[in-house]
Amino acid sequence: MKKGIIIALLALGLGQVALAQNRYFTRDGHVEFFSETPMENIEATNDKMTSVVDFENGKFEFAVLIKSFEFEKALMEEHFNENYMESNTYPKASFVGEIEDFAGVRNSNFPPGVEMAAHGKLTIHGVTKDVVIPATITLDGDQYKIASIFKVSPADYNIEIPNTVRDNIAKEIKVTVSAVIVPLKK
Repeated sequence: MKKGIIIALLALGLGQVALAQNRYFTRDGHVEFFSETPMENIEATNDKMTSVVDFENGKFEFAVLIKSFEFEKALMEEHFNENYMESNTYPKASFVGEIEDFAGVRNSNFPPGVEMAAHGKLTIHGVTKDVVIPATITLDGDQYKIASIFKVSPADYNIEIPNTVRDNIAKEIKVTVSAVIVPLKK
């Protein structure tokens, strides 16, 4: 009986190790956005994105603190945080979803530079929308590189742009995400 309990506990423990080997993460992913208009281009970067991908089941998450976006002009950053994003009220943006058509890809059979799409819920400014985000995932040694470019409309997330500056901000903002994710260690 004791031997059976020990074997069961070992099997459970090995299962947890196997699960952890398929989970990858980062705390220093890169997010940038770009708004191009005839009046003025607006660009901001953030190198504090966290992300977790579970390659066992295709679950995918990322989150970014709004106040961590850096702008070329301090006044833009102030307006972004206080007037548009209201970052004290809505401190982060996040995505929770899963990679479409994911069939338990493993390190040994992962095709190079595979293009995938993650469908899920993107939350910005307290508003959550169903979205599909395209991504390219490349295996590089024991880590993965993720790259994605997609567009976000401020109006879809109840981000109000005053009439006086409406022509200075694009109707759709280009968002670029890149990260190198490494195995999650328990």
